[in-house]
Amino acid sequence: MSKIEPLIEFGHRHFGENKVQEALEKWEPIKATRKDISLHLIGKLQSNKVKFCLPLFDYIHGLDSIKLAEKIANEQVKKNFRPKVFIQINIGDEEQKNGVNQNEVLEFYSNIKKNFDLDVIGLMCIPPFIKDTTPFFIKMKSFAKLLNVKHLSMGMSGDYIEALKNSATFIRVGSKIMGNRN
Repeated sequence: MSKIEPLIEFGHRHFGENKVQEALEKWEPIKATRKDISLHLIGKLQSNKVKFCLPLFDYIHGLDSIKLAEKIANEQVKKNFRPKVFIQINIGDEEQKNGVNQNEVLEFYSNIKKNFDLDVIGLMCIPPFIKDTTPFFIKMKSFAKLLNVKHLSMGMSGDYIEALKNSATFIRVGSKIMGNRN
């Protein structure tokens, strides 16, 4: 909390978290009094945690399955709260990472748009940890154009400059601002 308050006072309004339980403890009191704060859930969201996410998280950067889409759609009706959603693409085809397979993106997106009332505003990726992430960001830009989505959530503390050069509209620079996690 001690690192967050000065950022809020300085005027920062968008924050990201990747652990739902931590976010509940940290952000519920803040968001109860600060309606101008937007909270982003970055990465894997387990379907059993969706009920805790709404209305705390304004953005979900990790939609990667039909099961999760259904849970979010149902929960947003129950809570009367509609978060903005990014479809996560496994842009590096890495087994250990989450995301929709690149060969299934168009079908997945069509299924989501047809069967669920979700506010899909863009795409998200976490490319492989290699020196040059630019080719992966270029692929993401082409997917965004193909699907006609406005936003790209890509780029982290080590590669956000390359992401911005390739049309990123949301970058994740937590460790650059807050330092590494313990």
